[in-house]
Amino acid sequence: MSHMKQNWKKNTILFLTSQNISLLGSMLVQYAITWYITLKTQSGIMMTISIICGFLPTFFISPFAGVWADRYDRKLLIILSDSLIAVSTFIMAILFIMGYGSIWMLFVVSAVRAIGEGVQMPSVGAFLPAIVPMDKLTRVNGINSSIQSLVTLVSPMLSGVMLTVAAIEAVFFVDVVTAAVAVSIMILFLHVPAHGKALQDQKLNYLGDMYEGIKYIKNHNFIKTLFIFCAVYFILIAPLAFLTPLQVARSFGNDVWRLTIIEVVYALGMMLGGLIMASWGGLKNKLHTMVLSTFVIAVSTFVLGLIHVFWIYTFMMGIIGLVLPVFNTPFTVLLQQKVEADFLGRVFGVLTMISSSIMPLAMIGYGPAADFIKIEWLLLVTGLLMLVQSFVMLKNKVLFEAGKPMEE
Repeated sequence: MSHMKQNWKKNTILFLTSQNISLLGSMLVQYAITWYITLKTQSGIMMTISIICGFLPTFFISPFAGVWADRYDRKLLIILSDSLIAVSTFIMAILFIMGYGSIWMLFVVSAVRAIGEGVQMPSVGAFLPAIVPMDKLTRVNGINSSIQSLVTLVSPMLSGVMLTVAAIEAVFFVDVVTAAVAVSIMILFLHVPAHGKALQDQKLNYLGDMYEGIKYIKNHNFIKTLFIFCAVYFILIAPLAFLTPLQVARSFGNDVWRLTIIEVVYALGMMLGGLIMASWGGLKNKLHTMVLSTFVIAVSTFVLGLIHVFWIYTFMMGIIGLVLPVFNTPFTVLLQQKVEADFLGRVFGVLTMISSSIMPLAMIGYGPAADFIKIEWLLLVTGLLMLVQSFVMLKNKVLFEAGKPMEE
């Protein structure tokens, strides 16, 4: 264990490098598939099917993945999920080269990739506390947030350039290469022993393990309360996440450059926010940091429903990007620090279920509503409700106690 502590920086750098290389390839393919379907079909129904294929498998696999992350070697699970995604993408690339490519095949590969991501997310969330000292988790998660934001910034540009100069299978092959590099780093250079439970002989009992995980969450008020607030937060933020591009097209003009600028400014804001969290660490109580972020996002969302000047609108999107890591970082660290190691996988599995399903499901209501209600009105209402939520969170004694620094 002392050897692990001495090498935590090296292990962390190796792990984050591998995961962000893999993320770059995945996001290139994600954008390529979305744009390919959009350009080939110009169909809202086809895009809806694509979104469903991208989130439903993650939702259904997450509870099983949480059990696996608590039972088995998390490093091995991450390697296997990366490999599954790479193999499915490789097969798709070969089929496209042979002339058998079709839209429904893209739906299938999106679903397979979603399964891999559903396995990966709980494993990654539970793996980091095993290699990073508890007092360094905020800094590491903040740095990782910035790197991921940089990848998010670069991916659509690279994907667009590649689709302009080459066929979609070229993007698929890039993903295969990035996944191979990520897996090689994990296998060859990241030497981290499996957690205690993974080394024991175990009888497989999915339902029993899932029940134990759900019971653990129910018996820990702070996790249960945090997840309830998280679910409400996702419902309220859905119009901001999904409908603002449509709002821009309707209110400011159907110009690609406007949507591009908003994406770039938002991603730059997230990069800066991650760096701020890495250096600052947040307020003394993690709850106060999350409330600050929720409050700023609420006010910004409300403002987006009021203003009619594009550059002010763009600036507000940058502010939202800036404060998102101010919520996400302490939220993740709180779970990593407070949840027992044997239950981390299952807790992150439930979180993955919430994060992969709530916003798309909320859009079932928001999407049709946006055709007969102004998006500005939806933003005004959800902004006000988020403002209320921030004050309710601030007064919550359970979260206040959980958010206190560890030394207290």
